[in-house]
Amino acid sequence: MALSKKDVDHIAHLARLHLSDAEKARFRKQLSDILAHVDALQSLDTTDVPAMSGAIFEGSRLREDIAGDAMPREDLLRNAPDRENNQFRVPPVLD
Repeated sequence: MALSKKDVDHIAHLARLHLSDAEKARFRKQLSDILAHVDALQSLDTTDVPAMSGAIFEGSRLREDIAGDAMPREDLLRNAPDRENNQFRVPPVLD
């Protein structure tokens, strides 16, 4: 599937990208190549391929999620760079 210049302009607008004409031409070819590859993958017969939810077939290597005794609060806060009222104090993330 070949993208038009108008398609690339629209995608750049949605992504809030300001692209030069050279960049638009390069991305138009790259995106068209990606879509052509996806089209080729769509044509593969996958009727005998079992569905999977991830690339790892083994069980989880993480430990069991078992509740245990809580650490003392002072131990948890010992390395906190800043704390207030027995809580971590962090800089604001929103104005």
